[in-house]
Amino acid sequence: MTINEFNFAGKKAIVRVDFNVPLDENGKITDDTRIRGALPTLKKVLADGGALIIMSHMGKPKGKVNPKFSLGQIKDAVAEALGAPVTFAPDCAKAQEQAAALKMGEVLLLENLRFYPEEEGKPVGIEKDDPKYDEAKKAMKASQKEFAKTLASYADCYVMDAFGTAHRKHASTAVIADYFDADHKMLGLLMEKEVNAVDNILKNIKRPFTAIMGGSKVSTKIGIIENLLGKVDNLILCGGMTYTFAKAQGGEIGNSIVEMDKLDVALDVIKKAKENGVNLVLGTDCIAADKFANDANTQVCPANAIPEGWEGLDAGPETRKEFAKAIESAKTILWNGPAGVFEFDNFIGGSKAIADAIAKATADGAFSLIGGGDSVACINKFGMADQVSYISTGGGALLEAIEGKVLPGVASIKGE
Repeated sequence: MTINEFNFAGKKAIVRVDFNVPLDENGKITDDTRIRGALPTLKKVLADGGALIIMSHMGKPKGKVNPKFSLGQIKDAVAEALGAPVTFAPDCAKAQEQAAALKMGEVLLLENLRFYPEEEGKPVGIEKDDPKYDEAKKAMKASQKEFAKTLASYADCYVMDAFGTAHRKHASTAVIADYFDADHKMLGLLMEKEVNAVDNILKNIKRPFTAIMGGSKVSTKIGIIENLLGKVDNLILCGGMTYTFAKAQGGEIGNSIVEMDKLDVALDVIKKAKENGVNLVLGTDCIAADKFANDANTQVCPANAIPEGWEGLDAGPETRKEFAKAIESAKTILWNGPAGVFEFDNFIGGSKAIADAIAKATADGAFSLIGGGDSVACINKFGMADQVSYISTGGGALLEAIEGKVLPGVASIKGE
């Protein structure tokens, strides 16, 4: 069943969204991208004449109630975005009465799902090497099913619209689907768009295909890097990863971030790129700083000859030109991870150069997919969200999908 085929009139729909939005110290939302992304699905339920139960997680409260992660903080913002009053259920597992009393056209927001360890389904207070761990895991899986069953009991149908958590087999993202038949569970409009965007990248590749992988660690990206080496024409590796690659090739990197236990992995990536005929673009120069701060003294130097006491915090001018060259000629572009410490305004140049090149290529007809929290934050910071083809709300989910892994949150709906 697709959401556009379904009529919500007279039905209560429980919708899993990803409202894990960033908050400032006063509990105010600093980026509402995820809320805006879910609006088409939520409004469709109400426009059809249905009632809406919204559920989400926020942060990592580790199965305990923590006011810092309460969704009550965003209730008013959700109501404003929806243009409808929203009532709040202070306990997501004890909202039976509020759900039963819900009238058509009304909206109920459940408290943070992760206040219950059953949501994630991991045993609490016991380590994996404990002999009783397997027993505890089995018990927790049974509890997770009961938790999911409770959530399912609130509604007539289930909509999965949280791509950012689709790679987790959590109670609200996958297990709950077992309690609805195929005609009463579906992907939301945002999820459909996300899945189609990934298919566009992997199944309808228009060449040349350029992927840009940034971020600080090779270890967190190695799976997707290896997968992409069999698909892309150009692979740009930037950000903190630059210095692990420079070190692996015998360079001097000063105080730059490095994974000493991944030098062999870096050399292997270089070798595989060559074998696959992939143009691997690594930083040749960088903006080095004498401390990790926005007001640091800076100098441009080769990425493999950084003086002692200095650290690379952004891509240098020559590197930016190489990046732009590989991006502007592309017809398919994937960007995940910044080229420098973009949180500091003095070190956004590399990421801005990537964004500019992507915008130019997109204007020339390329399909560009931006994914991962930092890349999305970059595009939003530069005010360029309308100059790319698609911005994904999922970080880990996007990467796992591109790695070719089955996402439980999609499989539970599609029966894969």
